[in-house]
Amino acid sequence: MALSATPYKVDINLTDLDRGVYETLRFTVARHPSETEERMTARLVAHVLWYSDAISFGRGLSDVDEPALWEKSLDGRILHWIEVGQPDAERLTWCSRRAERVSLLAYGRVDIWEQKVLPAVATLKNLNIAALPQEPLAVIATGLPRAIGWAVMISEGTLFITDERGQHELAPRWLVGDR
Repeated sequence: MALSATPYKVDINLTDLDRGVYETLRFTVARHPSETEERMTARLVAHVLWYSDAISFGRGLSDVDEPALWEKSLDGRILHWIEVGQPDAERLTWCSRRAERVSLLAYGRVDIWEQKVLPAVATLKNLNIAALPQEPLAVIATGLPRAIGWAVMISEGTLFITDERGQHELAPRWLVGDR
């Protein structure tokens, strides 16, 4: 019998001082059976980092033709394709041909990955890549409750995430482009 996705109720109070975005976000997100808490947390961070009214979660792990998140126009064009993790150069090139803008939120042992992949994607003009610091991401992801309540403030590119355990600081390091 196949395992089913685990639903998480998410309530985020977003204050993005850099872009002038002040929103209360409430949604349900599914965690794929093979997805780690860390990856799901990275998807949530990507959601607030690149938040727009049109952003939505893709099927990601269950469909390779969809990203972790994306923003589509009313006529179906992909305006912003957002990946999380450490995709190879071929995947990033494939994504860049399908969307006006591609962003990647990398996490994990990014130092090894970036040496191998960044030179191969250097010519892609619509690509932005940010790397999350491993330790703070792991702290936020550990024991992620099924009802997630965050207050997120973004100031000067740094995310301050407050949850029931306190405040956590995530400062993405931009490897290619910017937000």
